[in-house]
Amino acid sequence: MPQTIERKALEDLQEDLHAVQELLRRHRLVEGLVQRQKMARHELVEQLVHKQHFVELGKKLEAMHPADVAFILEALPLPDRLVVWELVRAERDGEILLEVSDAVRESLIRSMDSQELLAATEGLDADEIADLAPDLPEEVIEGVFRSLPVAEREQLRAAMSYAEDSVGALMDFEEISVREDVTLEVVTRYLRRFEELPDHTDQVFVVDREEQLRGVLPISKLIVTDLEALVRGVMLTDYVTLYPDDKAQDAAQAFERYDLVSAAVVAPNGKLIGRVTVNAVVDFIRARSEAQQLAKGGLRETEDVFASVWQSVRNRWSWLAINMVTAFIASRVIGAFEGSIEKLVALAALMPIVAGIGGNSGNQTITMIVRALALGQVDEGQAKQLLRKELAVAVTNGLIWGGVLGVVAYWLYDSVSLGVVMTAAMSLNLLLAAMLGVGIPILMMRLGRDPALGSSVMITAFTDSGGFLIFLGLATLFLL
Repeated sequence: MPQTIERKALEDLQEDLHAVQELLRRHRLVEGLVQRQKMARHELVEQLVHKQHFVELGKKLEAMHPADVAFILEALPLPDRLVVWELVRAERDGEILLEVSDAVRESLIRSMDSQELLAATEGLDADEIADLAPDLPEEVIEGVFRSLPVAEREQLRAAMSYAEDSVGALMDFEEISVREDVTLEVVTRYLRRFEELPDHTDQVFVVDREEQLRGVLPISKLIVTDLEALVRGVMLTDYVTLYPDDKAQDAAQAFERYDLVSAAVVAPNGKLIGRVTVNAVVDFIRARSEAQQLAKGGLRETEDVFASVWQSVRNRWSWLAINMVTAFIASRVIGAFEGSIEKLVALAALMPIVAGIGGNSGNQTITMIVRALALGQVDEGQAKQLLRKELAVAVTNGLIWGGVLGVVAYWLYDSVSLGVVMTAAMSLNLLLAAMLGVGIPILMMRLGRDPALGSSVMITAFTDSGGFLIFLGLATLFLL
């Protein structure tokens, strides 16, 4: 009897997580009590207690969607995660491994032997195995190749050959194709032979005898059109096609722009080789967004929340080291003006404002530029135009908010000169932030790096040091 897998909202998932945590807590509590008791048949009692809680936990996991089980696994510390992982049915291992984050997947794979990993790949398609391949041991990959039919083996080899950020990496091979010289009735009978259509099948691809793509037949047109009509008379010849070496980001933009559910992937000679579906594109966009958020903070990769201290240190140390150097530079800038600060203590209270607002403004600019670069809305040739626009924004904001802070400084310290210096320093630091906000991501792109990489760290470092230098330098020149 088929089992219904429930798809849940986040609130329900949180409740399931608490239920799993409670079952694990009760199990540990009772197991500890049994182990401390000196009684006959101690091992039998322990086994019964173990079975009682784990059967209940196994049933709960069995009713959950693989993505929801992945959510539970990611939210548990490593010992509890491995306990729950042992309770997952072996035939579901592959589906769940595809859903968990890279860091959590590594921890689960380390707990499995080669036979378990081979079994986990049995029910997966070639493109799904290719997604797992980077994390699988070599002997497992070799075993997978040997176990696959020749056609799927070639598909897997092709899928593994594409770059991670290419359309080929998003492509799956489960497309349905028909000939253009058959009737819609023949197509309908052909589709009914499938137990179920591949996920996100919104159109059938029309090919010739050489498998060259000739058009697409939307399922919606197939349903409402006379079954005696030929495919060539109904098919659409205006459609989106992708090539396996295209950038995945370009495919994502095409799906967003044209509201696609699926799109054909063709070889350079026009032969249909697969398709990309909206679920793969959504996964790519989410992963890219997470990577950019991490990169802005200077993190190299997704980090398991419950990773070991050493793993977390390795992931974070590089940009912390850079940040330490830049913080030291900022402290030396302040140190160079110790005499000025001693003579006018108000400088110590006001200079963090200049640096902080400059950092915030720079982060706003850099976030906008990184997003525009990612969406392909701007390129390097437009750098000067963007810079002029951001400098104009910086001057306007500097005069407005610098003027406000200048009035506040005058009100607090009864000094017109200090207010003017505050306004000038704010304007100049915002100009510096605008130049860096445009320049840093474009320079990173020219160097072939992710424009978001460490952007937040770098912009804050420069605006801190620059803000201190500008404010304290102006104060020293005009107030002392």
